[in-house]
Amino acid sequence: MPRKPAANPMTNALQLSMMMIEAQSVIAMRMMGMAGLWKVSPTENDRMVTEKMDAMVESAAAVGRVTLQGGSADEITAAAIAPMRNATRLNKRRLKKSGMKTG
Repeated sequence: MPRKPAANPMTNALQLSMMMIEAQSVIAMRMMGMAGLWKVSPTENDRMVTEKMDAMVESAAAVGRVTLQGGSADEITAAAIAPMRNATRLNKRRLKKSGMKTG
């Protein structure tokens, strides 16, 4: 099986930056939800805790796989970032659709 090209350090930095920006957006929307200003599901607080554990387990498994396959440091970093970035991206999209409470 051919190996993927080595991950780019700049791409990893960009992915980390995007994840941090999305995480701040998610935190803001969830806090507004707790204050009654943003539409969130009743299970949002539970989801906020469990999703982190899921993303970390997925990230650790991906790091283990890439490491055992002899991946470079950049490939290992990319494997660690991907599940967490995916979680923040999906959360931001989902919460953004809910929108602010009106009236």
